[in-house]
Amino acid sequence: MKHFLLKDGSRKEFTTMEIMGIINVTPDSFYAGSRTSDTENALARADKLIDEGASFIDVGGESTRPGAEKVSIEEEISRVCPVISAIKKKHPDILLSVDTYNAETARAAVEAGVDIVNDISGLTFDENMAGVVSESGVPVIIMHTQGRPDVMQKNPHYEDVVTEVYDYLKRQRDYAVSEGIHPEKIIIDLGIGFGKTYEHNMSLLRNIDRFADLNCPHLLAVSRKTFIGKLLGESDPADRLYGTIAVSLFGQIHHIELARVHDVKENFQAIKMMEALRMR
Repeated sequence: MKHFLLKDGSRKEFTTMEIMGIINVTPDSFYAGSRTSDTENALARADKLIDEGASFIDVGGESTRPGAEKVSIEEEISRVCPVISAIKKKHPDILLSVDTYNAETARAAVEAGVDIVNDISGLTFDENMAGVVSESGVPVIIMHTQGRPDVMQKNPHYEDVVTEVYDYLKRQRDYAVSEGIHPEKIIIDLGIGFGKTYEHNMSLLRNIDRFADLNCPHLLAVSRKTFIGKLLGESDPADRLYGTIAVSLFGQIHHIELARVHDVKENFQAIKMMEALRMR
């Protein structure tokens, strides 16, 4: 298990796989169970996620599901910043990330108290994002995607998906360091479901050990995604919980540090049980 550095220079150590709960302050995120309509409801969801075992919470203000349309930066900021401030005030020790690819939103979120920037574009959609992250001193999650959310699932193609995603993450990690982001403030995410077919997603997961030598903590973000539904014959995201738990356990076996999930209690308990069974 690896570690990363927080803004104040302290180390976040991983001794086991930890859980990142999801709060979407949106009307259109693909799984209705993660949506909240206002700060009061978001705070109540945060209370629940923390009680169930989350040590991280990811707050988003724009859906990045396949085909999603953009919202204005002003709207995104107005959705996420009050929620971040409220959660941080009530739960100062919880680690909060903001799910955004907009530098202006990231800057506002850091001012509101967020600890981590979670950029689905891996610092590619907004040329100012790397500078904002560097200046703020917060860690960043660099994810791989092939295209923006509105077009990413229109015939995604790779010659070798594992090699291409690996090379992309290595390149963006090196770019982040060149822009002044401390190498121990970088977390990687394979971007399962972002510009990838079922076969691409499965190939990446089957080869997940390949990414360990990037020497960054790894966020596994697969919760209730389409590839799970395709395998299990479940078209409704509401029916993909057990498949999600299976992938979380697969990640735990492969020493992944962090799982981003909608259903904290179920994943937390399964991971805790697996950890106990594997202890020697």
